[in-house]
Amino acid sequence: MLDVWSLKVLVEVGRLGSFSAAAEELSMTQPAVSRQIATLERHTGVRLFERLPRGVRPTDAGRAALEQADEVLRGLRLFETRMRAFATAEAGRVRVSAFPSAATSYLPDRFRSFAARHPDVELSLTVRSGEHDPCAAVLDGETDIALLTSWDMGGPSGTAGMPGVALTPLHEDELLVALAVSHPLAKRSRVRLRDLAADPWIDGTHPDCLGPIAQLAAALGRAPRISHVCDDWNGRQGLVAAGVGVMLYPSIAGYSTARPDIRLLRPSPPLPSRTILAATLPPTDRPPAVSAFLSTLTSLPTDPVR
Repeated sequence: MLDVWSLKVLVEVGRLGSFSAAAEELSMTQPAVSRQIATLERHTGVRLFERLPRGVRPTDAGRAALEQADEVLRGLRLFETRMRAFATAEAGRVRVSAFPSAATSYLPDRFRSFAARHPDVELSLTVRSGEHDPCAAVLDGETDIALLTSWDMGGPSGTAGMPGVALTPLHEDELLVALAVSHPLAKRSRVRLRDLAADPWIDGTHPDCLGPIAQLAAALGRAPRISHVCDDWNGRQGLVAAGVGVMLYPSIAGYSTARPDIRLLRPSPPLPSRTILAATLPPTDRPPAVSAFLSTLTSLPTDPVR
């Protein structure tokens, strides 16, 4: 079988037209180059170069061999370049899954920042909610990075401490209250939750929902009266803007994505924040591009809530 070095010698001899010049270029002796070409000729069964008084000239077979060898070497260089790119996070793909409120501004901002620095890495986003198990999706190879909240921790799916999954905290998610601008309490700087006890509430699927917050019911003085359940993030804001209910608004959704006809107010008393985490394979098991995107998630500041 031909080896790569033999092809390199062949190409250099053809390029320079001389065994001695090729030997100098390759840091070899002239006899070693001559033997390498002779071995190639015996292996292929054809004469590759005409020996001239001053140098060598490729035969027809030699020209065909040079063309083919050059193509093989270019392919090998491309192979090495692409593999180095994967090893240095300059190529590959990163599949991200998240819940709806994280996909409004938090992830798009980070996608834009990452793509500017790693333009050849393919990014994809899948938005999920409900009973989806983010850690199982990572372990099963369905996704590379899955966003989840501390509300998932210790649930029936066993997210907390799931073997083979690394959890990285990303963001402390403050919970606000969204009211229509026409709501009687909308002009306040804060809203006392007890004053919303009689209001209908709009819920959604996990984790963009009212959540397992006993403090909400305690602050209201009763369990929230849920009048609408809507999975769509824009649809929920539309219901609030229409004045048919109020909702919790996680800060990860970003102030800039709130409709202009709703108001975001901090509740009194404050509701406990939830932690946003990224589930990935451990560092030794994930591709460099995934680790690079995780670094973007942890380094870029969030959209502040006014």
